[in-house]
Amino acid sequence: MRRGIRLLAGGSAVLALGAALSGCGIRATAVPVDAGAAPTRGTCVLPAAAPARAGAHRLNVQVYLVCGGRLFPVSRTLPRMGKGLRLAQVLLAELEQPPDAAEEKGGFASEMPGGLMVLPADGSDPASTWRLSEPPDSLPAYAVGQLVCTFAGALSGGTGHPVLLGGLDPKIAPRSYTCDEALRTNPDAGPTAGTPVG
Repeated sequence: MRRGIRLLAGGSAVLALGAALSGCGIRATAVPVDAGAAPTRGTCVLPAAAPARAGAHRLNVQVYLVCGGRLFPVSRTLPRMGKGLRLAQVLLAELEQPPDAAEEKGGFASEMPGGLMVLPADGSDPASTWRLSEPPDSLPAYAVGQLVCTFAGALSGGTGHPVLLGGLDPKIAPRSYTCDEALRTNPDAGPTAGTPVG
């Protein structure tokens, strides 16, 4: 008799579970469900930190790193210097450094190759041209966007201002790049984003 009671109770539980699931609109299916891409490990968010104070000898700048397939600004504090070749070289050096522990945990990275140099512009170049030791279109795609957006903010007066980049060959005119929404959200297009100058 007890066995019959246990079976009856078990059957009631199964019926109750089925009713609950059907009431919630959940139906069994043999067809695989596409739930979308798995989330990335990085959050693309850095922990809040005390704001760095710029002073007579310190300069707050933003360099652009890659996270989740797009570019994000990350704050840096550098020794204060004029907006010339020296600052361009320091900014490039920042991009060549690996991210710190917090940035790495947040999913940030830099695609800037080591050994790249910023050199003085050719005498026939337009003002504010930056010559690189490698042609811009030979750099990794994300690196072009990182360089353009970082230089635009720190050297050109804002991300909306164009940045002129060229390689070592003075016979090849520099190209003008803009750190616009398209470049920040699709940095893979970086090498072909520029337009010839002159």
